[in-house]
Amino acid sequence: MPAPREVFLARLAEHAAARPGATALSDDGRRLRYGRLEPEIRRRARCLADVDARRVGLALDNGLDWALWDLALLATDRVAVPIPGFFNDAQRRHLVEQAGLDTWIGPGAEAHGFVPTRARTLATRPVTAPPPLHAGTTRITFTSGTSGTPKGVCLDTRTVLTVMSSLAEAIAPAAIERHLAMLPLATLLENLGGLYLPLWIGASVALPGTAEVGWRGASGFDADTALAAIVRHRPHSLILVPQQLQALVEASPTPPTGLRLVAVGGARLAGPACRRAQEGGWPVVEGYGLSECASVVCLNRPGATHRGVGPPLPHARVRLRRDGEVEVAGATLLGYLGEPPAGEWHATGDLGRWEDGALVLEGRRRDVFITAYGRNVDPQWVEGVLCTRPTIAQALVYGEALTENRALIVPARPDLADAVIEADIAAANDSLPDYARIGTWRRCAPFTPANGQLTANGRLRRSTILETYPGWLRHPDAQGVTP
Repeated sequence: MPAPREVFLARLAEHAAARPGATALSDDGRRLRYGRLEPEIRRRARCLADVDARRVGLALDNGLDWALWDLALLATDRVAVPIPGFFNDAQRRHLVEQAGLDTWIGPGAEAHGFVPTRARTLATRPVTAPPPLHAGTTRITFTSGTSGTPKGVCLDTRTVLTVMSSLAEAIAPAAIERHLAMLPLATLLENLGGLYLPLWIGASVALPGTAEVGWRGASGFDADTALAAIVRHRPHSLILVPQQLQALVEASPTPPTGLRLVAVGGARLAGPACRRAQEGGWPVVEGYGLSECASVVCLNRPGATHRGVGPPLPHARVRLRRDGEVEVAGATLLGYLGEPPAGEWHATGDLGRWEDGALVLEGRRRDVFITAYGRNVDPQWVEGVLCTRPTIAQALVYGEALTENRALIVPARPDLADAVIEADIAAANDSLPDYARIGTWRRCAPFTPANGQLTANGRLRRSTILETYPGWLRHPDAQGVTP
């Protein structure tokens, strides 16, 4: 039985033979037809072989080059390590060392010890003793770093392409012919669902730069720019995080002409936001997944009744522990970098229940929250940074499904002016990646064991504090102080 990689490449060859003039990939001003796709992949594969690239960081913006280098890595079973644009320098250094990168594609190479080669796009560095990888690893996807230090998830090609094939089966009724990448391709969800999947079904993929589809850094989004791109490219499908959808629906209650499928994932989508979009005619289907499960586990089907995050995809097995924690098998990680191999079942940390065969999520076991932009943040990390500032005695950070993180601040002294505290919060923000920064804050009374907001050993009782300040912490319109 041929390997999934060979089946995938053979499918691309079939499209090239049947429709050589059809557009496969395009970006700002460039178009690549299916008949030229395989030669371009081969050419880049030769470049990789010429420099003996083995573990390759991909640090380009969305575009033809990102897609073609990634496909060349897949075609030759080299280890691809997409580098999120929102990682700061410290996180990138950690990624380079943890993954043992010997090759870098894109800007910023020299800052991390890579030297340019005659192939202008490629830079290399000697790695005499690379860290060991789990057997079969061909892709390392790094999480956004819940505590500031990104964690590498090792995947093999079979797992990634199994999920892609499963997704293709699930969305077949939508008959997608054109897809527009709205998320960075370094995001596994877009890489798999917005590049591999459209090519698998013979569709075309538009890959404008992320700024051209509205992104302003990792946690800023301009809906008018995004809508203009959607109108210009006339896609049938999009993949969005919840905040993108909410901003687009706010700017245009009815969708641009031609959309057949808008898949939303990466973070929890509020029920009212989903209903408003669907009532306006946006063809929204919500899904659920995580990097450890190659991005997608469950998905509501096009045209079916929307329930929770939908039923499992054909490849996935999902079960609930007695305490409600969701566990997944069927296509999961080989293991984390530097840790033992993973088992058959992956414990997600999410809590859920079944409703007519669909999974309904009911929160998380851990304190980690997911912002509206799909970024994982450990609040204790951010709180620790805040509390290193002299004016801040205690802090609680919250950002679940919000566009900006919020902080309750206990001043070091009650007579401190807001402006002084703001300056310290701004200084703390400067040391954090943008998805972890504080957008709004307010003063509050000290957290103590006496008021039930602190344990005897000094840990915050988050549930108690959330119950004390539910409106302000969770409501995006509640007012605070903006640094």
